Amino acid sequence: MNDNVIKFQKRKAVKPPRQTPPWLRRLMIIGGVAIAIGLIYTYFALTIPA
Repeated sequence: MNDNVIKFQKRKAVKPPRQTPPWLRRLMIIGGVAIAIGLIYTYFALTIPA
């Protein structure tokens, strides 16, 4: 069979990008802020002489 033939096919449906749910996004932000505060506290607790 000849391989030099254009085959017309339907376009596949484009999937919308996956989005994180609002509660998970909020949880990640709160977790990131908590980790940042913990790191800042640890830094100052270890570097400032008591």
